[in-house]
Amino acid sequence: MLYLLTLLSEGGDVFNLFRYITFRAGGAFFTALIFGFLFGPPLINVLRRTQGKGQPIRLDGPQGHFVKAGTPTMGGLLIVGGLVVSTLLWARLDNAFVLMVLFVTLGFALIGFADDWAKVKKQNTAGVSGKVRLGLGFMIAAVAGTWAAWYHPADLTGQLAFPVFNELLLNLGLLFVPFSMLVIVGAANAVNLTDGLDGLAIMPVMIAAGAFGVIAYAVGRTDFSEYLGVHYVPDTGELLVFTAALIGAGLGFLWYNAPPAAVFMGDTGSLALGGALGAIAVATKHEIVLAIVGGLFVVEALSVIIQVFFYKRTGRRVFLMAPIHHHYEKKGWAEPQIVIRFWIISLILAMIGLATLKVR
Repeated sequence: MLYLLTLLSEGGDVFNLFRYITFRAGGAFFTALIFGFLFGPPLINVLRRTQGKGQPIRLDGPQGHFVKAGTPTMGGLLIVGGLVVSTLLWARLDNAFVLMVLFVTLGFALIGFADDWAKVKKQNTAGVSGKVRLGLGFMIAAVAGTWAAWYHPADLTGQLAFPVFNELLLNLGLLFVPFSMLVIVGAANAVNLTDGLDGLAIMPVMIAAGAFGVIAYAVGRTDFSEYLGVHYVPDTGELLVFTAALIGAGLGFLWYNAPPAAVFMGDTGSLALGGALGAIAVATKHEIVLAIVGGLFVVEALSVIIQVFFYKRTGRRVFLMAPIHHHYEKKGWAEPQIVIRFWIISLILAMIGLATLKVR
């Protein structure tokens, strides 16, 4: 919206600053951060009053989690609120990819909100049926995948790009949309599974968003993409504004989610943020790199799949408890120890993912 101020610019004045993506990204970051600081306390108070007993705690979970009983959930409203308001304020709203990612973010946030609300009202961890959540998620992702394919350049439409091998493209054709659906829904649910400890999910999400902000800016510029040897995808650079807003909103939320958490993000936040990362990966043609940058989320999801698979077939568990962060809790690791080590792993993976931009 503020980009419209460039209409008042004759060049060389303060309004000209709004032409620059990097300037607007900085504005988006601080706007989302301030939003979190301003609206965090009143939102948490409202959630406490309306939710009563707060988020239900799994009876089969680690014993240390029972001290968190009564902590309100749906803190993702603070993240999504700051993210959306900031993006609408600072990004170009005529950009197809920004609108696509916003659509996915809000769509998955609504699914997560319904699930959180059901859990709080029923006071159990069941929530909305998993089939319903997946079905709605795939519908949103199908629209997003079609949307992205429509606005990708002709030589990249329906193509799967590979990191390192810049000349290697796999023509998925009509399978591109189903593939995009798997990426977006998979990312949303992987982040959702990771959100099990105070601060565990939000920092890796911010790290991944930072990495993909750099990727989006690079592939959205002809000079950078040519120098790096990556595929040029016009207009994706504007997604840097969105990722900057996500980081600012994430930091604002982390202020209240740091141990001991005053609020949990819930499915409202985790599904929305995971879906957003998946949508950005699809938009920038870096779906495989998402598996590297978001490797922590992949491991968390795989730990659940492996646990369920082996238990159904052998009656035995591979991990003491899944997702894998609970396994380490059962082994006696302190919660801050797990969280900080997982943050470190996320940062390492993000740097590896960024390295693929140059290693060609």
